Amino acid sequence: MTPAKTDLRERRDRILAITVDQYIKTVAPVSSSCIVKQYERDFSSATIRNVLAELEEEGYLTHPHTSAGRVPTQKGYRYYVDHLMLEIQLLEAEKARIRAEYQKESAELDLLLEKTSRVLSQTTHCTSLVSVDGDSRIFCQGTSFVVEYPDYQDIGKIRGILAALDEKERLLEIINKQLEEKTAVFIGKELGCEDINTCSLVVSRYRSKHGPSGRIAVLGPTWMDYKRVVSALDYFSDLIEEIL
Repeated sequence: MTPAKTDLRERRDRILAITVDQYIKTVAPVSSSCIVKQYERDFSSATIRNVLAELEEEGYLTHPHTSAGRVPTQKGYRYYVDHLMLEIQLLEAEKARIRAEYQKESAELDLLLEKTSRVLSQTTHCTSLVSVDGDSRIFCQGTSFVVEYPDYQDIGKIRGILAALDEKERLLEIINKQLEEKTAVFIGKELGCEDINTCSLVVSRYRSKHGPSGRIAVLGPTWMDYKRVVSALDYFSDLIEEIL
């Protein structure tokens, strides 16, 4: 790729990353003027408008008819997760709080996994799912967060998501998807389940040296804070392996 094409790609990637990050923060369409106000030293208004139009034409962004702002599509989130998401770590204070929660109870498996599900949900503000390989049990916490998402005002959509969360076998099938790496992100239709095709699922596996193995997952809106959720899952799965 020539230097000029590389510069264009980097500029387009950065504007897409800015748009996705801003939408995750506000859950509101992101206008070119909003990007200009925050990053006017880097990009001109005309440049930003042109790049946003290109990104929309290529299917990474869309916009509601009633708004001039852009909203990421599932294709946009996929590209963001695969190429643009910066790695973050939970703050040390958060890690200390999580460890303190674990120390309140014994490390008996059921108690440990139930607590993992509860604390993970509290940390991410999404629905959490924890399973054990070869076992039909699944621990699920935070389903109430579904009705609090500002863009989930469709009662039928909410009912479908909650119905899927009530079906144990269905949940196990979803979170037991083949993972190429320890942690994977499935966005929208990649989940293969119509009732939750407006959601994203982040799944990680845990494998203790002398105990059980299984999956730990977070289900939330496509605009979830992927950086924070992935970081939280990596930490929780490592913590389970350490305790077990």
